[in-house]
Amino acid sequence: MLEIKCPYCGKRSQNEFSYGGDASVKRPALEKEISDKEWDDFVYFRKNPRGKHLELWHHVSGCRQWFKVSRDTTTHEIYKTSKINEE
Repeated sequence: MLEIKCPYCGKRSQNEFSYGGDASVKRPALEKEISDKEWDDFVYFRKNPRGKHLELWHHVSGCRQWFKVSRDTTTHEIYKTSKINEE
């Protein structure tokens, strides 16, 4: 079981959190027309990297804030957690 350090609440069990996906995925611009292929690529086709990776997590059973986690997907080691607007 992972222990995740929420940047707002401190260390908590992973049971309090929900994985939100890859933090590096960029949503298409709101005022721009995109093709069906571009939309399909955004919605359905994602990378599944091995190693160090930046993810989004949601503290659903705590402060309900979204934050970023730098984690190794092979060992599950967490290197850093930060607020959404932090580097």
